[in-house]
Amino acid sequence: MKVVIAIDSLKGSLSSVDAGNAIKEGVLEVCPDAEVVVKPLADGGEGTIEALVQGMKGIEYKIEVHGPLGKKVTASYGIIEEGEKTAIIEMAQAAGITLVSKQERNPLYTTTYGVGEIIKDAIHRGCRKFIVGIGGSATNDAGVGMMQALGYKFYDVDGNLLGLGGQILDKIHRIDQTEALKELSECSFKVACDVDNLLYGKNGASYIYGPQKGATEEIVKILDNGLINLSKVVNNTYENTPGAGAAGGLGYGFMTFLGGKLESGIDIILKEINLEEDIKDADVVVTGEGRLDAQTIMGKAPIGVAKLAKKYSKKVIALGGSLTNDAYKVNEHGIDAVFSIVNEPMTLEKAMESEVAKFNLKMTAKQIFNLMSKL
Repeated sequence: MKVVIAIDSLKGSLSSVDAGNAIKEGVLEVCPDAEVVVKPLADGGEGTIEALVQGMKGIEYKIEVHGPLGKKVTASYGIIEEGEKTAIIEMAQAAGITLVSKQERNPLYTTTYGVGEIIKDAIHRGCRKFIVGIGGSATNDAGVGMMQALGYKFYDVDGNLLGLGGQILDKIHRIDQTEALKELSECSFKVACDVDNLLYGKNGASYIYGPQKGATEEIVKILDNGLINLSKVVNNTYENTPGAGAAGGLGYGFMTFLGGKLESGIDIILKEINLEEDIKDADVVVTGEGRLDAQTIMGKAPIGVAKLAKKYSKKVIALGGSLTNDAYKVNEHGIDAVFSIVNEPMTLEKAMESEVAKFNLKMTAKQIFNLMSKL
């Protein structure tokens, strides 16, 4: 029997690989001759660096960069050495909303400059391939700050060099890239993007996401006009591409300035970990996440795994720390059965203790495969 395990992290409790290994222990106690493959899983958001670095034997680097408001912050990113040297970046490490207090949130002033600094550092370490998750931003500068860190200069109509933040967008008249990092032309960027907002307008970056980043109605209008202005200056059509408005227009910035490709986060990860090759000859696929609910079917990692498994008509089992009443909708999206791993009444804090979670995953898997081995 071949079992492939690809489970998302149980946030605050276990990493993807640790959760997978706990399940593997349970399977092997029942089926000691089974071939069990554990793959790291993430959807491009929080936890992607940890999952891929741990699961693909990469290296995690910590560097000092400028945060959303210019203060220095320590940001992590990963490098996968195997094959083409690849950097794994979460933009929220340098420009995330959690780095800004509620009182200080204002996308007129927040910048993606630190994201560019991470890219620059990775380039200097030899990376030419990038996977970038862009969820959880505090910014609305369309990636202009990122490009400033990479050597681009933005000028107003009078030839004055512009500063940082969303406040400069409506002032940009000319862009100079003569001092841009030369290695950028050798780089490719896959951008994990799971929203379909356009760059500007009522369904754009500023109107939909600006208020949660601290923008008032007046600021939203200023930012939206700025995005319109930027798109006119660069004179391309990416503003009409779904996902251009992601992360305050950072999706647009990657496409416009770096030739980035926007893709579903889970699709990027599944390709990178080469999960399909392992699934082809598997007998059972095990997936899951900390909480299985109706949101799971909206492009979350377990459904991505299930869709790939069903391409080859494989059985799919999902394990979750908790199951809501609507979690069973996943049965309509490729997951054959779902199981809660909690085996007795306990507090959330207790259930999230790493040793408790490992034990519960192991024992739930053991019982499932006890039954399967007798069918």
